Amino acid sequence: MSWDDYKPYVPVAARQTKAKKAMQKLQKKGETILPVELNGRIIARSFWGKAWCDHLETFSDYENRLPRGRRYVRNGSVCHLEIETGMIRAIVSGSELYHINIGIKKLPDKKWEAIKKQCSGNVSSLLELLQGKLSSSVMSIVTDKKDGLFPGATEIRLNCDCLDWSVLCKHLAAVLYGVGARLDASPELLFLLRGLDHSELIETEIDLSLTQGSGKSKRRLASSDLSGIFGIEMDNAMTKKEMNRTGKKRGALGIGEILRKPYPKTGAAVAKLRRKLSMTESELASLLGVSRQTIRNWEKHTGRLKLRQQSNDALRTAAQLDKQQAWRKLGK
Repeated sequence: MSWDDYKPYVPVAARQTKAKKAMQKLQKKGETILPVELNGRIIARSFWGKAWCDHLETFSDYENRLPRGRRYVRNGSVCHLEIETGMIRAIVSGSELYHINIGIKKLPDKKWEAIKKQCSGNVSSLLELLQGKLSSSVMSIVTDKKDGLFPGATEIRLNCDCLDWSVLCKHLAAVLYGVGARLDASPELLFLLRGLDHSELIETEIDLSLTQGSGKSKRRLASSDLSGIFGIEMDNAMTKKEMNRTGKKRGALGIGEILRKPYPKTGAAVAKLRRKLSMTESELASLLGVSRQTIRNWEKHTGRLKLRQQSNDALRTAAQLDKQQAWRKLGK
């Protein structure tokens, strides 16, 4: 039984209004607020988000409390949720605002090395990973209940400052589901949470696909593959020798140039890119694989942005697109 159950019932709308005012006060103090906002009642739509939620539901200890957590996250009660290495911090609106910390153990090095080894050499998994997708073979590796990327029940430390004495209160359950919603837009946060550098998985694949073999026998990704990864149309008339040497003829970009080309890490640069592509915050967020709130926070930020590697790479890649290419990549 939760302490909330003994308090007079307060309508959800009234709770949300009170919580919104409290969040606005925190924002005025300079705090970055990242609410969980669902589009409809579906909590997670992507492979990453669904896999996280499905994994939670395999824990028998959580079974009775998860339904109330789903209801809380659906009605917008998770006012703030941020993910960092080994920790999920959140604020949930109940009878009052509750502060939550969920510790997640780092994935053991042995397991990470095993995952990288099993995924290496599979070029299609590289393409799909950079696009936010995974092949079925790699899906089974990363979602394995025992040896995959998701934490086991013993690797999760739960803490909520409400008076509910159960292992998993409804506020904690809502936050755990909120993580699934967050992974829809930013799947790289799973790697951050487990203390991993996802680029190690990508770099392993690039090394294998670009430099496998020696001397003249080295094979390279075809231009069609590059188009699939970066959404950039490569010039088919260019010879492989020309592209490998310069990557610049007829406006084409070589893979080395794409990966190395610096991007100005400022909020003004992000806003300028969005205007160039004629996109809303939500549309640019979808293109970059981040949340709308992240775009908003970037654009409001003064000074240099501190970006994760995947976000930096996504911005750098998007900056090379024209408006038509960017909208084609969004499927519009």
